[in-house]
Amino acid sequence: MAELQTFQNAYLQATAGNLTYSRNQQRWKFLLDSYTGGQAYREGAYLQRYALENDTQYATRLLNTPLDNQCRSLISLYISFLFREKPEREFGSLENNFTIEDILEDADLDGRSLDAFMKEVACWSSVFGHVWIAVAKPDVGAVTLADEQSMNARPYLSMYNPLAVTDWRWARQPNGGYQLEYIKYVEEVNGTETVVKEWTYDSITTYYLDTLQERVNDMIVETNGLGYLPFVCAYAERSPVRGLGNSLIDDIADQQRMIYNELSEVYDSIRLDTHPSLVATAGTNAQGAAAGQVITMEENLDPNLKPYVLQFEGGQIDKIYNSINNRKKMIDSMGNVGAVRVTETRSMSGIAIETEFQLLNAKLSSIADNLELAEEQIWSIIYAYMGTTWDGEITYPDNFALHNRDNELSQLKTASEIVQDPVKRALIENAVMETIDIESPEHELQEELAEQQGVPSPDEEEIKYLYPDGEPISPDLPEAYEPATGSENCKNCGYYLEGLCTRWNNAPVRAVYWCAAWEPMSE
Repeated sequence: MAELQTFQNAYLQATAGNLTYSRNQQRWKFLLDSYTGGQAYREGAYLQRYALENDTQYATRLLNTPLDNQCRSLISLYISFLFREKPEREFGSLENNFTIEDILEDADLDGRSLDAFMKEVACWSSVFGHVWIAVAKPDVGAVTLADEQSMNARPYLSMYNPLAVTDWRWARQPNGGYQLEYIKYVEEVNGTETVVKEWTYDSITTYYLDTLQERVNDMIVETNGLGYLPFVCAYAERSPVRGLGNSLIDDIADQQRMIYNELSEVYDSIRLDTHPSLVATAGTNAQGAAAGQVITMEENLDPNLKPYVLQFEGGQIDKIYNSINNRKKMIDSMGNVGAVRVTETRSMSGIAIETEFQLLNAKLSSIADNLELAEEQIWSIIYAYMGTTWDGEITYPDNFALHNRDNELSQLKTASEIVQDPVKRALIENAVMETIDIESPEHELQEELAEQQGVPSPDEEEIKYLYPDGEPISPDLPEAYEPATGSENCKNCGYYLEGLCTRWNNAPVRAVYWCAAWEPMSE
């Protein structure tokens, strides 16, 4: 009896969540359904019921209403920008270590690379506001490093969304910082059996639950030899509550639900318009609505009670679509993506587009900074498993600036019509080719020459300016380097030495050019 009571108490302990989890559980479920869409969204029953609508009619309306998934579209757009360039990773003392290479190639022991894993972290943290990442290392009883290598016993990563982490607690340290001191999460669900793990500084408790009979089948307690909890909370956007992030689609999901309900109204409006209702007395025989059908009425029926068709005003559909379009504009504004949507750019001014680009750049930079911090914390735990201290550096792209290419080309076209100087016209032409992402012929020749000589090809970004004859100007020279207009030129400059400028890293110069650093030759 005492053992049964212990297991009952253990079941309650394993299934209980903290207050923050209880408050946010339903909202997290809604955000998950909003991103997933499809059957999950239909099963969520997010359509508003009509008055006197029965279950069969409501189920039919759920089946026939499409979802315009704005949440998935927005997050996919964010992820495409965030991982357009791969993060740069330097591993310090463990550079080229075989274990590090294994983790980069297979981070979760499920075949996903670290880049793919972090992309998933970015995606789901955008949905929920945060996710939890566990950094574990299996205890296979290895004695030496060679034993661990032969058994492939190395650190690996696991990600848990907030719906799986039911309880957690932070403790303030003597130095003023916070450290995770307790966490409980659902590790696995197999039919009616659920595996729940509970971590503290001293122990790791694993519960094997039978959710059908609401009891604990088994409970295993292990010693936590680390002395700390190897978990990282990766935020998309931090909130005032520790361990709780702000979802990037929180308000957008509400707008998506309203669009979903309005699309249902469109469907019903079209159905009423194309299949009008027939109003008749109870004794009238009007089964079906086939063409040429005979309708039988009672004898001596009052002419005022003859059957008639209930007309529907189809003009209401336009108002519904106007409301849907306005909601989409609100979503673009909330997500700062109006400038990258084709339908929006037609009605936005150049300044508005540039401002929208800057806001989107700031949002993406903030997300990238949080991902960078989370990955550095992950590597700190991995290095601790490997008996050393993290001394590397992780760098995520922090500049996602976009440009209005049409506006830039229009400005360059205007400048080319005004400027007559051949040197400046050549610079404008080069800028046009860079804007439309076409390499200049000079750069292609430089690449071919470098390939023939077996040397690295020059970086296109380093070829900023050209001489009128097409030869690149050295990037070491200042922007003020230009054709001489007076008696001061490179040939009579004190820094000139056999075609090279000793002032600017011995960059090759032409005698008829000069810059503001010109100095007279000394005797």
